Amino acid sequence: MIYFDHNATSPLHPAAKQAWLEASEKFIGNPSSPHRVGSRADAALADARQKLAACLGCDPLDIVWTSGATESNNMALHHFVRTLPPDAEAWISSVEHPCVLEAARHYFPRRHRLIPVTHRGVVDVARLRVECGKRRPGVVAVLAANNETGVLQPWREVLALCRMQGIPFFCDATQWIGKLPANGLGECDFVSGSAHKFGGPKGTGFLKCPAKGRVEPMLHGGQQQEGRRAGTENVPGVLAMVAALEVREAELRSAKLENGPWRMERARSDFEARMLADLAGSEIVGRGTARLWNTVSALMPEADCQQRWVVKLDKIGFAVSTGSACASGREEPSHVLAAMGYSPAEAGRVLRFSSGWETTEAEWRALNEALLKVCRGLSR
Repeated sequence: MIYFDHNATSPLHPAAKQAWLEASEKFIGNPSSPHRVGSRADAALADARQKLAACLGCDPLDIVWTSGATESNNMALHHFVRTLPPDAEAWISSVEHPCVLEAARHYFPRRHRLIPVTHRGVVDVARLRVECGKRRPGVVAVLAANNETGVLQPWREVLALCRMQGIPFFCDATQWIGKLPANGLGECDFVSGSAHKFGGPKGTGFLKCPAKGRVEPMLHGGQQQEGRRAGTENVPGVLAMVAALEVREAELRSAKLENGPWRMERARSDFEARMLADLAGSEIVGRGTARLWNTVSALMPEADCQQRWVVKLDKIGFAVSTGSACASGREEPSHVLAAMGYSPAEAGRVLRFSSGWETTEAEWRALNEALLKVCRGLSR
């Protein structure tokens, strides 16, 4: 099976696996226990905090370990609903991940607004600036990179705007981290990430919080992590996550084109060009704007529905997606594509192909051939 669904989850990296196994044997104690075995586990977590903070560009004490991005994003919005004035609004981009959208609807049921995007899927910063001048939101949330389209968002510009007006800024960086340099994200007030998106283990993530001021915990119990998140920390999971991230950050720093994301971006571009030439009526969603080097969101020809494409590609050995894995199984069209102006019928023809660091150019070419084969079969 050739795997093109890395935005849903990536395979465990060997470095993460090794770190997990070593930590499981070496750090058996509870980090909160007063004995030396517990202290060694706590010291390992402190070291991991230092490494992650160095990647993000923040203080180690800003880091809270969580079970993944869904918990992190809920924790951030839970914090804001508990600390903002009762009439304060949460403004979130209309292309956020479902776990941010649903959390906003839950915590701010009548006090959330959607920030519009262009047809290419980019947050309209100029319009946001005008709206902020009319009415000050309690918090602004804009993700770093969209999970369905790969479109990069102007989070740095939004952060600067929020800084000027004293508005807290929350950034879901789950798809960005491990694919693009993480440095600078630590300047955001809240940043979420998830290990399994870049080769770490599932069930492990983090939330970067402000160092100063209390963070309202979503989980109650013990006083772990300075009282910000109750529960015994997953030491092997955290160490494995940081090990995977260090590998990805080293790959991003590589000056050699054959080892950096530039090679994969060229392979993706070649795939798109061949697909557009081979499949009449196909379209690249978000084409012409900056996107993740690994992601292609493609509007397929009007041969059949997206589910049949997925099933037929699966039968010939290719794993692809229709969009967000967290929204799979729903009958309604993608909210991301709707925000970009695509009709429900068009959204029903979109497939997502997301590669990984180890995906080869030959695998991209094989996907081209598979799409052409399936298209011919569906046309008949």
